[in-house]
Amino acid sequence: MPVVPAMIVGGMILAVKNLMVNYMGLGVDSGTAQLMLTIFDAGFSFLPIYVGYTLASQLKMQPIMGAFLGGVLVAPRLTSGTVTDFFGMAIPQVSYTSTIIPVILGVSFMYWVDRLLKKFMPEAIKFFATPLLTMIIVVPVELIVLGPIGNELSGAVANFCIWLTSTLGFIAQPILCAIYPYMVMFGLDKGLSPISIDLIANLGYNSVTGAMGFVSNIAIGAAALAVATTIKNDKAQRGMISSFGFTALCGVTEPAFYGSLLMRPRALVGTAIGAVAGGLIAGIFGLRMYVQGGCPGWLTLLFYVDNEGGLYYFWMAVIIGIVTTIVSFIATKAILTIGEKRDAARASAPTAAAAE
Repeated sequence: MPVVPAMIVGGMILAVKNLMVNYMGLGVDSGTAQLMLTIFDAGFSFLPIYVGYTLASQLKMQPIMGAFLGGVLVAPRLTSGTVTDFFGMAIPQVSYTSTIIPVILGVSFMYWVDRLLKKFMPEAIKFFATPLLTMIIVVPVELIVLGPIGNELSGAVANFCIWLTSTLGFIAQPILCAIYPYMVMFGLDKGLSPISIDLIANLGYNSVTGAMGFVSNIAIGAAALAVATTIKNDKAQRGMISSFGFTALCGVTEPAFYGSLLMRPRALVGTAIGAVAGGLIAGIFGLRMYVQGGCPGWLTLLFYVDNEGGLYYFWMAVIIGIVTTIVSFIATKAILTIGEKRDAARASAPTAAAAE
């Protein structure tokens, strides 16, 4: 939750930039567009730093050490591929920008290393020696072992998506759309980008993973809006979650998913129902995406205009988006309302029994 404000700002800025580029004639390479992307990057690319700081605070460690480890993961030398080995041990070339799980694993490991060192470290040198030895131990383990685990999982997920599509046909789309938020949650969605790039380069379109993010993000946004409508007595929270929902509809779902849905399992059921509904239509009619990039949502509809300027898949995407929005909103609203009534009935039952 402490990271959410930065994600909200970054997500909204990206949504505005996409709107201006796609529909208002703003040049994609203009200074204004690049400044907006810079703000977005500051909100999302450095997530390992923010998450590292927050997790270290919760583990009662020095917060700066968690941020320090997150900074290592997004440092320019590492992201540029300059760092290749540590005393001869190869360091896999993995991008950690915008990821969460690698730094969580790293800070969790750091916690135990820090505790162990403090037990044996003399007081005279504990202040500077403990963080020094901690980083010397943790960073190589993070870069050689813990971090690449997420990358390997991403590759496995990509292979799974291809296998599922070839095995189940159009039925695979609703399944993939429903589980896509959890791929994003664990950073496994990054393994899907090579699939999309390869398909567009060779076939001219992507019909395998092109609908997943689009349908899933819209379902999350609609579900978040439904959650906001169930909040009666807290205007600030209702307004915050509403902004999460609109941001997700534009393609940036992290604020909505982490800030409103994840702690409400019932709402996640409504999200899945909406994603399955939209994914089923996308699978049956073979929705195709012709452009790779951006955060899929209502502001990236132009990705579905074919290479000849045809609008068949564009209008198909519009229909799928509308169906997904309506079904996800109604399903989430209904599930939450029924759940609240059941909770109220259970809470009042002991009182009634005691009165008798």
